[in-house]
Amino acid sequence: MQQLELIATSPMGLEAIVARELKELGYEDTKTENGRVTFRGGLEDIARANLWLRTSDRVLVKMAEFPAVTFEELFEGTRAINWPDWIPEHGEFPVNGRSHKSQLSSVPACQSIVKKAVVERMKDEYGTEWFTEDGARYVIEVSLLNDVALITLDTTGPSLHKRGYRKLVTEAPLKETMAAAMVLLSRWRPERPLYDPFCGSGTILVEAAMIGWNVAPGLRREFNSSNWDIMGDRRWEIAREEAMDSVKDDVKLDISGSDIDPEAIEVAEAAVRKAGFAREIKLQTMPIARVQPQGKFGCIITNPPYGERLGSEKEADKVVRQLGFIDAVKKDWSVFALSPSKTFEQSYGRSADKKRKLFNGRIECQLYQYLGPLPPRPRPEE
Repeated sequence: MQQLELIATSPMGLEAIVARELKELGYEDTKTENGRVTFRGGLEDIARANLWLRTSDRVLVKMAEFPAVTFEELFEGTRAINWPDWIPEHGEFPVNGRSHKSQLSSVPACQSIVKKAVVERMKDEYGTEWFTEDGARYVIEVSLLNDVALITLDTTGPSLHKRGYRKLVTEAPLKETMAAAMVLLSRWRPERPLYDPFCGSGTILVEAAMIGWNVAPGLRREFNSSNWDIMGDRRWEIAREEAMDSVKDDVKLDISGSDIDPEAIEVAEAAVRKAGFAREIKLQTMPIARVQPQGKFGCIITNPPYGERLGSEKEADKVVRQLGFIDAVKKDWSVFALSPSKTFEQSYGRSADKKRKLFNGRIECQLYQYLGPLPPRPRPEE
């Protein structure tokens, strides 16, 4: 099969991070757009991308893109795709849809037309009038934008942020993809201490540990395409074996966190155990006022509670002020804090060295970055 055009979808504001991840995985021919990064690869790259991408939501196969201002154009464009190459006779093929700034504005109608077109093409191949759809799952999506239809096939299934280690969550949990992005945007490396004083369910800590040990984030879960006939017997197996061989569990980690809520710590402990880092990540119940991170040239990476999570803006300002006190004492540490607060810097006590707009779900936030010195480079052996 020729090279495929693949799409790594991205949470708003993380497109550049997804593109950087793809390039580090060896994909040079990338194109970044709103909400997605396209790249080229073979069937084996479907498995690799799903296993390794930390900040993407899902990996799609671009099946076709064509103008569609009428239902007939949508039907014929979809029917022209060679669906039997991908979907076996018993495959399940639901259709999702969305439309923006297009004449075909009825999403249910567009989904129905696409479904009908796929069925008609498969009838020609399989010689049957009825499909039981009791096999592997092949989710088709039709996305209409400015009267252009993009038809894709979802290789992922449940979003990539569902790593499999977090069964319980605290109130207003941070998604794994955003936590990973915060770690990647920081200057943290495994040889530096990392501390989260508002650790909640421990997501930032686990994502950092996975990065520190080079653990593929999708290693513990299944994907829609794991069961696709077209992937063959070995592609997924080979990709998982390569991911297992890449783990660097001999790297020493200094990762710890705390939270004032003992129930949150219980949730975090469960996630840490499930992720396999019970010995590497240290947790304790502690208010921010008592936090004293140990070590030199460390990083605080955190999502301080705010608004409804604390009950009042006054309390939110107070915890940010206490975070600023830590920064004032630990002058060789760097702080990376995600917050929607417009008065964060005022409460913290000084302006951030850098700021980056990110969206925590639908909430517009800033990643406030207070940059301490980098650790000295080790001297070359004489």
